[in-house]
Amino acid sequence: MSAPEPGEITVLHNPAASRFEARVGTQLAVADYGLEDGRIVFTHTYVPTALRGHGIAEKLVRAGLEFARAEGRRVVPQCSYVASFIQRHGEFQGLL
Repeated sequence: MSAPEPGEITVLHNPAASRFEARVGTQLAVADYGLEDGRIVFTHTYVPTALRGHGIAEKLVRAGLEFARAEGRRVVPQCSYVASFIQRHGEFQGLL
């Protein structure tokens, strides 16, 4: 499988599954979350090994955080990737 181009990666919100999804070919990358006391708790981010290093996790997490902001919700980053992403991107600090 060839590496995806950044513009080829589309992230979709799947509220029924409580996750953000990016599909590349037959492979699925996800950022899972749950709702707790009105907050969005990000629990897990997964990108298949063959797709890592192409910014897919960043796109998933950014979409999730932008969704939280649009909904006026705080976030709890239980997932270590989400926590480090927020540390590196100060524009999302206010969601904590």
